[in-house]
Amino acid sequence: MKKIYFITGGTGSFAKKLIKHLIKNNLSKKIIIFSRDEYKQQQLKEDNLINKNLENIRFLIGDVRDESRLNFAIQDNIDVVIHAAAMKQVPATEYNPFEAIKTNIFGAQNVIEACIKKNIKKIIALSTDKAAAPINLYGATKLTSDKLFINANFFKGKKRCKFSVVRYGNVMGSRGSVIPLFLKQKRDKKIFTITDKHMTRFNITLNESVKFVLKCEKIMKGGEIFVPKIPSYRILDLLNAIQKNPKYKMIGIRPGEKLHEEMITESDSLNTQEFKDYFIIHPSFRKYKSNIKKIFSYNSLDNKKYLKTNELNSLINENIKDFTND
Repeated sequence: MKKIYFITGGTGSFAKKLIKHLIKNNLSKKIIIFSRDEYKQQQLKEDNLINKNLENIRFLIGDVRDESRLNFAIQDNIDVVIHAAAMKQVPATEYNPFEAIKTNIFGAQNVIEACIKKNIKKIIALSTDKAAAPINLYGATKLTSDKLFINANFFKGKKRCKFSVVRYGNVMGSRGSVIPLFLKQKRDKKIFTITDKHMTRFNITLNESVKFVLKCEKIMKGGEIFVPKIPSYRILDLLNAIQKNPKYKMIGIRPGEKLHEEMITESDSLNTQEFKDYFIIHPSFRKYKSNIKKIFSYNSLDNKKYLKTNELNSLINENIKDFTND
C-alpha cells in the first residue's frame, strides 16, 4: 500500500536519495519535504525525476526548532515521519554547542510531540555511530535524541504512535564525508590530508542506508534502535582507492573526532538481539528473548568485514554522482 511520507531535513543527502527511491519504486502516495533552505528546495524541484512527479510532492519551509510550524506541517493523514534533520558536522557542533542542542535535542522533542498530537503511526529517527559512547557534542546530542525517541513509546498514552531509531556509520557521499574532500584534493592536484593514518570507519552507501531505513520501517514495533551489519575501511586503504601511492600529510585528529567508531557498546550489547544482517538494541526495561551469548562491542576496528582497496575503488566509481552532485 502506498503511504504518505513526511521527511524532516528533506533536502539533505539521505533525503534526496530516499525521495528518488520512493518515486522510482512507486512506494509513496505523497511526499512532504520539510526543510529550512528554500534554495536547496528549488534545486531539488529542478531534478528531472522529481520535477516529473511534483504533483505528488509538497515542499514546506520550516525548522524543527519551530514547534508551532511543525504542529502545523505534520497532519494526521501522514503515515510515516522520517526525521533526518540534524546539525551534524562535528567541528561545527563543538564550536556552536547550544545551536546543536537546539536542533538535535529540542528539534527532536518538537518532532515527537507533533507526531503524538497528530497520532502518526510510524516515526523513524536517523542516528549515527557517534551516539555510541560519545566523545563529541554531536554524538552526545544524538544519543539524547535517541533516548527521547525510544522513550516516546512510553509516554504517548493511548496513541498508536510507534517510535524507532536507525543508527548507522559513515555514509558514502554525504555532506562533510572524507571522500568528496579526497576527490577535490585529487582534482586540484593538492597533497592529501588525513587526520590519522590508523583511523578506521564504518561504511554504508546512500542506497544501502535508504533501503535499510525502509526495511526497518516495515518491521518496527516501536522502541528499537536498528543497527545494520556493514563493513569498515582503513583510511589509508580509502586514500589508495582514490590515488595510487598518494602523497599525504597528517594534520591531527579534529576536535571531538574518534580514531575508531562504535555502533554498539559493551553496555548496549546486554540489551541487543542479533539477526542475519542487523542488530536491534532494545530499551533496558523491555522484556525480550536475547540471543547474545557474550558481551561484545561492535566497532569499526574489530569489525569482521573490511573493504579492500579494489572494493572501495569500485564503490566510489559506482556512487561517484553522490560525491559530486550534492
